[in-house]
Amino acid sequence: MAGFVLWQKWLLIVGLIITVFGVMLALFSQTTLFAFFNQQINPIFWGTIDLPASAQAFQQWIYGVLGAVMAGWGIFTTFIVHYPFKRKERWAWTCLASGVLAWFVIDTFISLSFKVYFNVAFNAVLLIGIMLPLVFS
Repeated sequence: MAGFVLWQKWLLIVGLIITVFGVMLALFSQTTLFAFFNQQINPIFWGTIDLPASAQAFQQWIYGVLGAVMAGWGIFTTFIVHYPFKRKERWAWTCLASGVLAWFVIDTFISLSFKVYFNVAFNAVLLIGIMLPLVFS
């Protein structure tokens, strides 16, 4: 039982981290908080770290949308982990596992297709952070 509680709390923390990261990405993607992130992405699509104003505006919009989706995903994860997963309802485990696997396969395939290896690495870390507790629970 203690092992399950550890993994449930782990998933709860991951859900909260995803939520906070999503909000931060949506609101602060063009600030120094995301400078490292942008330095990994910008050269792949624009050939430079410094973007023209039009590309910067598009990037701010698309990161805003992505951040909102991530925040929503994190909130769903947090609630599922806190209530039905904690009660060991089978559907909650299946929902989390299938949702994460669908996200990982699609997102990673697209990232590999565009050679955005930074995102592939980010996805792998997130996959491990979520699937590890699911496997052990």
